[in-house]
Amino acid sequence: MDVNELLELAIKETDNVLAGEVFLVKDLFKGYEWNRIVVKDRLLLGTLFLNYVHKNESDLMAIEKTSSHQQRYKKIIK
Repeated sequence: MDVNELLELAIKETDNVLAGEVFLVKDLFKGYEWNRIVVKDRLLLGTLFLNYVHKNESDLMAIEKTSSHQQRYKKIIK
């Protein structure tokens, strides 16, 4: 699966996140699915997802990063 397909899957999966919940991109995938994605693609996926959140009128907001520098997101009510 290429990174653009992974991005589409991640965006669709945000429909299952409840308003007010905080999550990481990796939380949008089952553990074994995330582990099968090569590290360079995970990094690119994180960048693409952040760009999606910033550039689109979505119900997602980027918040602080974790201590391991992973971007956290929050679903907001619009």
